[in-house]
Amino acid sequence: MLLGADSEIASALIELGLVIVGLAVLARIAVRTGFSPIPLYLLAGLVFGAVAEPSVSENFIELGAQIGVILLLFMLGLEYTASELTTGLRTGFRSGLLDGALNFTPGVVAGLALGWGWLTAVLLGGVTYISSSGVIAKALTDLQRLGNRETPSVLSLLVIEDLAMAFYLPLIAVLLAGSGAVAAVTSVALAFGVAGIALLVALRFGDVMSRAIFHHSDEVLLLSTLGIVLLVAGAAERLQVSAAVGAFLVGIALSGHVARRAETLVTPLRDFFAATFFVFFGLQIDVAALPEALPVAAALAVVTAVTKVYTGWWAARRVGIATKGRFRAGTALVARGEFSIVIAGLGVAAGLEGELGPLSAAYVLILAIVGPLLTRYSDELLDVARRRLVTA
Repeated sequence: MLLGADSEIASALIELGLVIVGLAVLARIAVRTGFSPIPLYLLAGLVFGAVAEPSVSENFIELGAQIGVILLLFMLGLEYTASELTTGLRTGFRSGLLDGALNFTPGVVAGLALGWGWLTAVLLGGVTYISSSGVIAKALTDLQRLGNRETPSVLSLLVIEDLAMAFYLPLIAVLLAGSGAVAAVTSVALAFGVAGIALLVALRFGDVMSRAIFHHSDEVLLLSTLGIVLLVAGAAERLQVSAAVGAFLVGIALSGHVARRAETLVTPLRDFFAATFFVFFGLQIDVAALPEALPVAAALAVVTAVTKVYTGWWAARRVGIATKGRFRAGTALVARGEFSIVIAGLGVAAGLEGELGPLSAAYVLILAIVGPLLTRYSDELLDVARRRLVTA
């Protein structure tokens, strides 16, 4: 038995090593071409899942993927102070309402047009509404756009969407369980209270947290930072608030020299676990079910890509951003990812419409690839559109 166990461990290590080496090759290609590695990681997961069942524990891969999303949002939070967050939420509230109206509605309408029940249609609305904070954070980091003037307007919308998920997900879970109105209201009230307390702590006690974490040793600072981020994210998830929101608020709370050093120390870990997330996402897609769902998914992707671009454009225009910055903000929001898959997974697990899973997977895959491409080439696309308008 010991020999058999050793053999299984060796096979798992070799398989994991081959996957990581493959990701390293894709990352080299991305760096050399100036192309975002995100679509390459997604396609790698898709291909690997189609040709071989991974022997590495699925729970291990999923945990690594979750840590990747948590670190992405933590690093994004480090870029902004608590005062910038509250200002962004105030100025972005109207943009958030527009975002919900323009991007939630197409999914609901499509679900009802397909003959689905209202609850399944509402789930599809959530899939089309929520942008991928993980994909967007990685794309903005790769393109060195975190310091751009339009990025705070993008961040405001992402924060509003993530906070909306803190209320939407527990409500959907209660409705899927068939619980009554009282249980639904209680669940949403709990999520609202937890998110509010976490934000208050980040605003009021951020300096205290920074001083408590600070240490001259890189090892101590890294372990302290990671421990707090994972504890807060896990507590948020246990209380039915997004782990991503919890990690983001920890990043907001840290400031000054601690934030700069933490960013340097955590970046390599973020890149590794983020790659794990995107590969795991590709592994979840059933390739055989994609062709039938592809036409509807593609049509829905086109519609909601346009509505997201308009949402970002409108939000950036409200704060005085120039035309190129508005278009960058809009294209940055197009990608869908982790939350969309979570929402669809709730419906699939509850035994709702069988088409929901493949349609959501095809839709997310399209926009997870197209979104970073639009973000990468937003300036070039805008220049082409202007030239065509002039010559028309």
